[in-house]
Amino acid sequence: MFSRKLTRWSIAIGTAVIAVAIGAYAIVNSSSGNGASGSANAATFGQQGPNQRIVGQVPKNWRPGTGTIITGTAANKAKAAAVAKYPGGTVNRVLKFSDGSYAVHMIKISWPHHVFVSRSFKVTGAIG
Repeated sequence: MFSRKLTRWSIAIGTAVIAVAIGAYAIVNSSSGNGASGSANAATFGQQGPNQRIVGQVPKNWRPGTGTIITGTAANKAKAAAVAKYPGGTVNRVLKFSDGSYAVHMIKISWPHHVFVSRSFKVTGAIG
């Protein structure tokens, strides 16, 4: 009888641990998405706080979530320019704007969060 209760208890704990792990995984992945949905990506450009500063030029119509995610040679060049100017972070995506410029999205860095790169792969600005 004791071993049956212990087995049931172990199964219940194991199930709870798995459910918590799946939930944590879903929360982490929802905050690092492409900005298409989710409240974690709902911050707007107008929200400036003590840790948000702007350097250089920010594209006029830029807002978090704008642009098209790209990969390949152009993305690698934009990433290299951003990391050379602001080393230490991890690039998790590169976005291309309709004018041909880029936004490099950096994580694991205190500042900046977005680095803007021109069509000729020169860093033009950053915002945190």
